[in-house]
Amino acid sequence: MRVAIFGGTGFVGSYLTKLLLKEKFEISLLVRSVNNENENNISRKKTRITVGSVKSLNAIKETINDCDYVIYNIGILRELPKQGITYRALQLEGLRAVVDESVRVGIKKFILMSANGIHKNGTSYQATKYLAEEYLKESKLKYTIFRPSVIFGDPQGKMEFATQLYNDMVRPPIPAINFYLGKSPIRGSVKMSPVHIDDVIAAFYQALIKESTDYKTIILGGSDTLSWYEILHHIMEVTEKKKIVFPMPIKFMKLIASLFQWIPFFPVTVDQLTMLSEGNTANSDYLCELIQKPLIRFNANNLGYLLNND
Repeated sequence: MRVAIFGGTGFVGSYLTKLLLKEKFEISLLVRSVNNENENNISRKKTRITVGSVKSLNAIKETINDCDYVIYNIGILRELPKQGITYRALQLEGLRAVVDESVRVGIKKFILMSANGIHKNGTSYQATKYLAEEYLKESKLKYTIFRPSVIFGDPQGKMEFATQLYNDMVRPPIPAINFYLGKSPIRGSVKMSPVHIDDVIAAFYQALIKESTDYKTIILGGSDTLSWYEILHHIMEVTEKKKIVFPMPIKFMKLIASLFQWIPFFPVTVDQLTMLSEGNTANSDYLCELIQKPLIRFNANNLGYLLNND
C-alpha cells in the first residue's frame, strides 16, 4: 500500500514517514526541495519523491498518483506573506486542492492533521484549520481528522514545542515568562496537555489500519494537564537551569505583541497569545485506547533530548 504524505519532512512528518516505512508501507512525498537532510532521512527504495509546491496541481497529481491513502500534515505557526506563506494558502487552499484530486482518483482514506481548540470564528490559524476540516467532511471521502494539543519529543533538527520554550525562555540569561489569566499567576497559568510525538504517529498508523477511526475527529492529548508554569519547571529540571519566572498577564503581552510582532524574530504573535489564552487541554482517554499503550508523559525523564541543545 502506498501513502501520499503532504508535509512529510517536518517534525511530525519525518517521524511518520519513518514509522510507515518500518510498517512496510510505500511512501510518496511532496517536498519543496531535495537536500542532504532529506536524503539521509528517507529510504529511496520505498519512497517516491516529488519536488514542488502544494500550490502546483501537477505536483499534487504526481504525489497522489497510484496511492491508496493521503495524509495532509501541512501547517504553519506564523505567516510570511511576502514569501507566500499564509494560513489560507497552505492550511486551506492547499488542502482543498489535495482533497479534490483525492476525490478524482478515488483515494481510500484521507487523514488530516488539524489542531486542538480550532473554531470558525477564531484566529486566522484556527479559522483556516476549521474550514479545511469542513471541506474534507463535505468531500464524501472516508477520513480521520486529528486535533492534537502541543506535541513534544526529540526534534531531530526540526521545530518542536519544548525545544523552542527552552531556547526562547529557559536558556537565555533573562527571567522566563509565565503567561496567566485572571489575578493569580499560579492558578491562572495557561494550561495544555502535551502529547508525545511517538503517541501521535502511533495514532496515525491506527487510523490507516482501523475502520473504527473512519469519519472521526479525534482529539489527541497527553496523560497530564499542565500549566505553563509547570511546563517551564519540567524543562528547568532536566536542563538544570535555575531561572526566575516572571508572571506576565496575557492581556499585557498581547499589547506588546501588537506593537512588535512585525519583527520576524519577535517570539509570539497576537494570534498565538489569543489561542494560548483559550487553553489547549485535551482528554487522553481516546488516544490511550486507540494505541493500546500507556502515554509518554511530559516530565524530566522524557525531556532528555533538550540537553542536546547545549
